[in-house]
Amino acid sequence: MGVFDFIKNGVREMMIARPDNMKHLICFKHPDQNFPMYSQLTVDSDEVAVFFKDGRVVGVLPPGRHTLQTQNIPFLNNIVNKFTGGDVFISEIFFVKTTPIYNVPFGGNSGKTADPTLGVLVTPRYNGFMSVVVADPVQFVVAYAGQAGGADNERLLMWITGLFLNGVKQTLGDFAVKRKLTFIDLSAYTTEFVQSFVANSQTMTNTGLRLLEVGRFDIVFDNADQKKLDDAYAIVAGQLVAARAEVERERIAIGKAEAQAKQKQFELDQKYNQDARYVQNLAGNWQNYAAGSAIMGAGEGMREHGVGDGLAGLGAQVAIGANVGGAMAGAFTNQPQFAVGAPQQQAPTQAPQQQGGAATCPKCGARQPQGKFCQECGTSLAPQRKFCTGCSQELIPPTVKFCGNCGTSTAAPTQASGG
Repeated sequence: MGVFDFIKNGVREMMIARPDNMKHLICFKHPDQNFPMYSQLTVDSDEVAVFFKDGRVVGVLPPGRHTLQTQNIPFLNNIVNKFTGGDVFISEIFFVKTTPIYNVPFGGNSGKTADPTLGVLVTPRYNGFMSVVVADPVQFVVAYAGQAGGADNERLLMWITGLFLNGVKQTLGDFAVKRKLTFIDLSAYTTEFVQSFVANSQTMTNTGLRLLEVGRFDIVFDNADQKKLDDAYAIVAGQLVAARAEVERERIAIGKAEAQAKQKQFELDQKYNQDARYVQNLAGNWQNYAAGSAIMGAGEGMREHGVGDGLAGLGAQVAIGANVGGAMAGAFTNQPQFAVGAPQQQAPTQAPQQQGGAATCPKCGARQPQGKFCQECGTSLAPQRKFCTGCSQELIPPTVKFCGNCGTSTAAPTQASGG
């Protein structure tokens, strides 16, 4: 066997794995980019192996032991070095931890930021602990190899905390705006803010990382920034107190107005009920009630204007009030009464002449008690109706000299009709 064959057979038995002294690294890049066909690749249970070439990921192998050959791992065809007859692969291999990384410290500031409520420009400083995990090894290798590809955890964790602080700056502003908080108020909402940031840490998610939790999160300001915030907060707080006081005054005024309206309505209801009972039980009807009210009103008016002091004045008040009340009662009493559908009564015709409760016969002139016919001559005692000879209009009363409708003289013969 020649020297070349010996070397070739020896390379085939090459073992690829993460060295023991590198087990603590989050991301370890294997130093050798050339490895032969049939090499044995060992991937630990808490990691994956990512094959990276020419700026792109060509494949991923899960935990376990793998024999590198194109027959059982097809993506290896993309990294075969054809100049060696297909016996050698050329690729960068990254071993990436997939278990959570706990107690990662962070600290620093995200630059000048305007308080969303107070408008003051300050520089918040953050510090605390967090835990992360590589959720997407492929995306992580692409972002990490292109920006912070190194072999030590310190450099990688600086990159991760930088991503974290950039995300905090954006999320913190949105959180404060939505809840109308100042940076001073945020100290009481850190737990809620952290939960919101963990659920929406897009900046880290885009690099294949996922934020699991934030163990502690503090926001601090230097003395100058703290004073600016305190002064601005005092002004806003004073305005808020004044606004609240004005609202309270308006609430009290509205309450008083409502109470007065209710009291007035109660008095009106009482007056109405009292008047209704008076009319029903005492006055008997609205005419009498109106007359009584007029008497009281007239007397009170004279007293207010100084008319009639003493007993004489009291008598005058009563007399005038009685006259007014009587007039009103008479006005009510003398009003014609109408009923819906009732026939209208015509004016009565001339009744028989009555003297001392007796009737006089229109024919013979005999006086006699009331009756329908004359006891002397039998003539009807019913009223005699007369009609105009010109227009036939009934003459009322029958003794008129001229017709009120056409002006014809009643001296001419008229039509008469007995009742």
